[in-house]
Amino acid sequence: MKPAGTQPPAPGTPARTPSPALTAWRFVMVFGVVSLLMDFVYEGARSVTGPLLAHLGASAAVVGIVTGAGEAAALGLRLVSGPLADRSGRFWAWTVAGYALTAAAVPLLGLAGALWAACTLVVTERVGKAVRSPAKDTLLSHATAATGRGRGFAVHEAMDQIGALLGPLTVAGVLALTGDDYAPALGVLALPGVAALALLLRLRAKVVDPAAYETTAGEPTGKGSGPGQTGRPRLPRAFWVYAAFTAATLLGFATFGVLSYHLVARHLIPTATVPVLYAAAMAADALAALATGWLYDHLGARVLVVLPVLSAAVPLLAFTDTVWIVVLGALVWGAAVGVQESTLRATVADLVPMGRRATAYGIFAGIMGAAAMAGGALTGILYDVSIPTLITVVVTVQAASLVLLWATRAQRA
Repeated sequence: MKPAGTQPPAPGTPARTPSPALTAWRFVMVFGVVSLLMDFVYEGARSVTGPLLAHLGASAAVVGIVTGAGEAAALGLRLVSGPLADRSGRFWAWTVAGYALTAAAVPLLGLAGALWAACTLVVTERVGKAVRSPAKDTLLSHATAATGRGRGFAVHEAMDQIGALLGPLTVAGVLALTGDDYAPALGVLALPGVAALALLLRLRAKVVDPAAYETTAGEPTGKGSGPGQTGRPRLPRAFWVYAAFTAATLLGFATFGVLSYHLVARHLIPTATVPVLYAAAMAADALAALATGWLYDHLGARVLVVLPVLSAAVPLLAFTDTVWIVVLGALVWGAAVGVQESTLRATVADLVPMGRRATAYGIFAGIMGAAAMAGGALTGILYDVSIPTLITVVVTVQAASLVLLWATRAQRA
C-alpha cells in the first residue's frame, strides 16, 4: 500500500536522484581522510621496500625489476580497470576492492619470510592502486562539480600528502625502536588500513550515488553514463590533445631519483638528509596543489601554464653545485608534482562526460606513466652526457608543451 499523497512518476519521466546525505565538501573531506590513511599505509611500506627485499636476499637488479614492475602495474592496469568500471557502473566496488588489496598486502609484507612472497606482495599493493584509482577519481569528480574542480582535487591531494609524510616517519620510528624488525614496522600500518576501509564503507552508505552532486550542479552527464548502457560517447578530441600536453610536460621532467643522485654524487648534502629534503618537497607539493586548484576554478585551464614553467626551472636550479639553489630546485620539483597530481586530474573531469570518465582516467594514467618513465630515462641519460644539454632539451620540450596546451584550449572553444 502506497503512503498517502505519493504519486508514481508519469510514464517516460526519469526517476529523480535523491540528494546525498553529505554536502559535496564533506564528501571530499571524508574521502580525503580515507586517502590520507591509505597513503599512510602504502607510502610507509614503499619507504622501506628496497631494504626489506635486500634483507630477504634480493640483489639491486631484483629490487629494480620488482619495484619497476609494481609501478608499471599501478599505471598500466588502469587501462583495463578504467573501462571496466565505466561499463559496470560499480565505482564504489572497484574503489573498495582496490583499497582492500593495499590494506591487506602491506602488513603481510612485514611477515613475508621468502623473497618470492615479498615480491608478490609488493606488486599486489601496486595492483590495488590500479584497481581503485580510475573509479576513485570518478567518484571525486562528481563531488568537485559542486565544490569547484580545482579546489576539490587540490584539497584531496593535500590530504594525501599528510599521509605520505606520516607513514614513512612512523615506519622509521618503529624500526628504530625494534632494531630493524620489519614485522611490527609494517604490522602497525594495519591500523590506519582498517580505519580507512571502515570510513570508506561508511561514506559509501551515506552517499550511494555521488553522481547526484554533478546532476544537482547542472553539469551534463553525457550519454550512457549508467551501467550497462550502450552508445557511450567517444572521448573528445580535446582530451587527446590535453593528454599529449601532459605527456610532453612529463617527458621533460626530471625525477627525484636523478635529483637525489646529483645531491649525493656531488657531495652537496649527506645521504641521510635526502629523505628530509623529499619531505620538504612533499610539503611544497601540497601547497602548490591548493594554490593552483583555487586558481583553476577562477581562471580555468590557462593556470596550467605554470606546469611547464616549473618543470623547466627544475634542472636550471637543481643541477647546480650551490646547496641552497639545489634545495630550491627540489622544492620547485615538489610544486610541479603537486600540480600534476591535482589540477591535471581536475581538468580531465571537465573535458570528459560522466559516461567515459573512468575510462579517460585510466588512459590518462597510462599515458602519464609511459611519459614519466621515458622522462626519467631521458633526463638520467642526458645528465651523464652533459648538464647543459639536459637543461636545453628540457626547456625545449616544455616550450613545445605550451603549444599543446594552447591547442587544448582551442579545441574546447
